[in-house]
Amino acid sequence: MNILICAIIAVVSLGLGGLIASTILRKAIVKKSQHILKEATSEAEVVKKEKMLQAKEKYLQLKAEHEKFVFEKNQEINTAESKLRQKEQAFSQRMEDYQRKQKELNQLQENLSNQIEIVARKQNELEKSYKQQLEKLESISGLSAHEAKAELVETLKLEAQADAQIFIKDMMDEAKITAHNEARKLVIHSLQRTATEVAIENSVSVFPIENDEVKGRIIGREGRNIRALEAATGIEIIVDDTPEAIILSGFDPVRREIARLSLHKLVTDGRIHPARIEEVVAKVKKQIDQEIIEVGKRTAIDLGIHNLHHELIRLIGKMKYRSSYGQNLLQHSKEVANLAATMASELGLNPKLAKRAGLLHDIGKVPDNEPDLPHAMLGMKLAEKFKEHPEVVNAIGSHHDEVEMTSLISPIIQVCDAISGARPGARREVVESYIKRLNDLEELALSYPGVVKTYAIQAGRELRVIVGSDKVSDKDAEQISYDLSKKIQTEMTYPGQIKITVIRETRAVAYAK
Repeated sequence: MNILICAIIAVVSLGLGGLIASTILRKAIVKKSQHILKEATSEAEVVKKEKMLQAKEKYLQLKAEHEKFVFEKNQEINTAESKLRQKEQAFSQRMEDYQRKQKELNQLQENLSNQIEIVARKQNELEKSYKQQLEKLESISGLSAHEAKAELVETLKLEAQADAQIFIKDMMDEAKITAHNEARKLVIHSLQRTATEVAIENSVSVFPIENDEVKGRIIGREGRNIRALEAATGIEIIVDDTPEAIILSGFDPVRREIARLSLHKLVTDGRIHPARIEEVVAKVKKQIDQEIIEVGKRTAIDLGIHNLHHELIRLIGKMKYRSSYGQNLLQHSKEVANLAATMASELGLNPKLAKRAGLLHDIGKVPDNEPDLPHAMLGMKLAEKFKEHPEVVNAIGSHHDEVEMTSLISPIIQVCDAISGARPGARREVVESYIKRLNDLEELALSYPGVVKTYAIQAGRELRVIVGSDKVSDKDAEQISYDLSKKIQTEMTYPGQIKITVIRETRAVAYAK
């Protein structure tokens, strides 16, 4: 019984304790919720105030920007209005000036009309007076006006021709003296500053050997070695009775050099047979190709020429193994480059372009293929292909007058090319072409009427023309010398310059008996 009562009391106590605890917990939760709600409300107020402040700042900023924009637009409008007012004032002023000038023009037109009427009246009076005077002159002279005019024109024509010839002669003499002196100073100055050795090449090379026993080894059994060497190099190898020497004959200097070096290597090595010959010739060809590039680079560096295309550098190197009338082409091009640079500097032109054009002017003589084009045109096309300066391209193409000269550097290159080729000892000339040139000179002079004899002297540098005194006057002699010089320039090719001397003499012969 007691136990049951205790259990009931315990259960009731637990129930009351749970009820009290739940009540206390509920109050605590309510209190906590109210606290959280209060904090959230406070934070919301703070955020609201911050957002309002930001909105107010943004509003003020936008307002300031708008006011600034409006101010700037107002300024622009004011400026435009000011300019417009100025233009209106200027237009008004121009209109006033125009009206004033219109009035002046009208006044001038009226005055001009009056003057034209006066001039017309005077002209009529003069025509009447002229006809009267002409009738009197015709009656006095016995000639019509047309006949008198023709006679007067013919007389004036003869006098004008004589005066013109005298004037032209004086002007040409004066111009020749001045131009000759200036040109001589310039050429001498350029030549003195440009010292280039004279290099004349032949079409044969001599290969020295120690003894004649080597000749037999070079020839080989039944001539197989020499045939293999000639086939590999393209050079004719002459083994004759010349002591301790073998002649290499060929017009291509590159092939001659390949043959000479190949022979040197074969003789030094001692092994001479067809297979070895082909191997050595192939190696020497590669060596020569590399040497050509090195020569081109060294030449460009020595002359101070930069940014050349590698193919142009290779062609410059090949010039070392080419010749023009026996003159080494590379030395000739270097001499032309230096002369052109000096002349361009003296004349106030660009010396770098002149030197570049001088070096490349004969580049068309050394192409790998040989198209049917003059070397000047081929060189011009190569320069265009490799993006050279237009003035350089024109100088290359026009140095033999294939194309028209468009810059001042072009005639300089032409002159320097002629100077380098005409320098004594620089070139050798074939005897037949030399004799033919002299005969052509004499025959050209003999084609003029009144010419009795002609003599080409001083190696074709002077032409003396003897005319008959009864057929040619002094004035005609001067005209013949002038016409002949122009005809030689247009129809003949010659180095340097040719002096034309026309001789007219009168001989009086008598005999004392």
